Amino acid sequence: MTKRPTGRLFPAEAGKDLVLIRTYRAPIGDVWASVTESDRTARWFGPWVGEPGPGRTIKVQMAFEDDQPWMELHIDACEPPHRLAMSAIDDAGAWRLEVVLAEVADITELRFSHHLPTDTEIAQLPQVGPGWEYYLDMLEAARSGTDRPDFGEYYPAMQQYYEQLSD
Repeated sequence: MTKRPTGRLFPAEAGKDLVLIRTYRAPIGDVWASVTESDRTARWFGPWVGEPGPGRTIKVQMAFEDDQPWMELHIDACEPPHRLAMSAIDDAGAWRLEVVLAEVADITELRFSHHLPTDTEIAQLPQVGPGWEYYLDMLEAARSGTDRPDFGEYYPAMQQYYEQLSD
């Protein structure tokens, strides 16, 4: 089965924002817990350690990457249960990420944004776009108790879509 990419690129104050949206038939508090509680993030992204809160830095293990590396994430904003903004710097560059949740009639929408302020970061879309698709589908699998998706369905399969998106 071929996965269909969902990411869209929007103009932003600085550069562009890659935005992916997922919906869940669940209360907002439950979805918030899936993206903020270490035992639940461990199921789809990786566990984290540290003292959370705005202005603080936690360490996150990328449990589904080769060698399961740890990375530091700075919590730029945390407004439960609606908004979480984080940033990191690693060998691949700077990462500015944001999750915004909204609930309407038992449906919670998760809006994930990867802020791409420079042309260099926008040029990385063919690599990072499929990865975010994969991780958000991993979140769905963790929440529903279904099998994890196969990364091969995302990369390189979605690479061309994200190349065209970044042009």
